[in-house]
Amino acid sequence: MDKIVSKIVALGVPGLVLITAIGATGLAGGAAITAALAALGPGGMIGGIVTLGAIGLISEAITEYGVDTIFKAVVTELYRRGETKESLLTKISKYPVSNNLKLKLKESIQHLEKSNNVKGSDEQL
Repeated sequence: MDKIVSKIVALGVPGLVLITAIGATGLAGGAAITAALAALGPGGMIGGIVTLGAIGLISEAITEYGVDTIFKAVVTELYRRGETKESLLTKISKYPVSNNLKLKLKESIQHLEKSNNVKGSDEQL
């Protein structure tokens, strides 16, 4: 058991996700791994492997910077890429996060809009 646990620990969060997916298949052996990977992402097993990689990157970022910082950075980038204030506010209200975080995200959007208006008026001068 210790050997297995140490190998799963080496995989980190993606290892836990894979174990959960394998357990949910109800299968055993190679069929369980194949079915779990296929279920994890679009594109069959390859998509599942890519999904596990993305989970690893995201969990590393959350560990380093925290959930609040990552959420704010994503919302900021969406705004910079042309999302409207209204569409972002609608998306935020649907996010499965705490009301406190929703409030922080909404405040950061208000701040972004004000700073962009100031930049736009400076550019016109």
